[in-house]
Amino acid sequence: MRMRFLGGAGEVGRSAFLIEDGKRILLDCGVKVETNTEYPLPIGRVDACILSHAHLDHSGFLPSIYGENSPMTFTTQPSMELAELLLEDSMKIAKRRHEKPGFMRGQFKEMLSRYVPCEYGAANDFDGYNITLHDAGHIPGSAVGSIEKQSTGRTLAYTGDFKFEEQTLQHHAEPVKCDILVMEATYGAKDHTDRNELIRSFIEDVRSVIDSGGTALIPVFAVGRSQEILAVLEENGLAERTYMDGMAKAATEIVLVHKRFLRNRELLADGVRKVSMVEMPGSRRNALKGGTIILTTSGMLTGGPVLNYITKINSRSKVFLTGYQVEGTNGRKLMEGKTLIIDGKKFSVRNEVGFYDFSAHAGRKDLHEYARLCSPEEIVLVHSNSENAAAAKESLTLEGFTVHAPKVGDAIEFSF
Repeated sequence: MRMRFLGGAGEVGRSAFLIEDGKRILLDCGVKVETNTEYPLPIGRVDACILSHAHLDHSGFLPSIYGENSPMTFTTQPSMELAELLLEDSMKIAKRRHEKPGFMRGQFKEMLSRYVPCEYGAANDFDGYNITLHDAGHIPGSAVGSIEKQSTGRTLAYTGDFKFEEQTLQHHAEPVKCDILVMEATYGAKDHTDRNELIRSFIEDVRSVIDSGGTALIPVFAVGRSQEILAVLEENGLAERTYMDGMAKAATEIVLVHKRFLRNRELLADGVRKVSMVEMPGSRRNALKGGTIILTTSGMLTGGPVLNYITKINSRSKVFLTGYQVEGTNGRKLMEGKTLIIDGKKFSVRNEVGFYDFSAHAGRKDLHEYARLCSPEEIVLVHSNSENAAAAKESLTLEGFTVHAPKVGDAIEFSF
């Protein structure tokens, strides 16, 4: 079996890994969305695809493989519905910028008609392989995909993005016994803050801001982070003081329909009943009156209602960043105390800014624990910059694993 790394190797973004073993099976097909969109290397014919989850760095180029080619895509129902939401938005953004998207609408529609909705743990027979999805603990519907070759009994598992620690809304990732483990190593050299301590600090700071008459402005990723933060706020009695705006609203509606994919199902439902959804301009004015929490997109301040709110919050307000901020984005500039660019104009934020590491990725220790439980013969590290991949490769090698840290364009052959 040959595995080709068309993106997402030695880098974060545009995940696309092609397995060639008689059949051609693609693991994710994403884009790198920073200042300019980057696509995977040419893919060619595909017989099947496994989509690990909806985020655009894993799904954003998936429609491009449809047309003359019409493969089945194995994913969960919430992942496909959330990917549809994000891909629709990406097409609208491309149109506004007078850019060509990486695919045509006809390909997008074909993709939606050709996916196989999978439940966790249920094997799907595909032409000599058993394809099974397992909970990845990253966001609602995210999955670790396993491919078992029926003739040899050997298994490859692909984690996509995963979290091996329970979150408020998500169960932890399920380990999968395998011979080859293709594992993300985004945080291959770093551990995250203790989750309970993080939540305590976050809630304390939010309360302090809103009790002083300020607004706690929380930029969030529409899929995953917005639902997690709302659940945290509800668990701590703050959902009633919260306004939700932007694409987070539609994403949360989709997640609620598929509550069986959540750990604390009713917590999110209770939060949605209490939160104020921003539908009209008047609601935005109410959200800014002070003593309020605003949960809104986009998480890196690259667009969405957050750019309007940040220019209008009062001096007692604070911005709560809850996710990774890519170099060059307004979010990264905000963290570094630099001037933002909003609607083509420079804007200086004078409010306090805090960073709270609500990462939905496994930290260094959890990468090691997950690998031990999967007990593979070989590990392939992806979705990581070169520095973190090198650190993870060194430490996992010391534990006795055979470890690969490929770059985009590389190919590796395995016994399968």
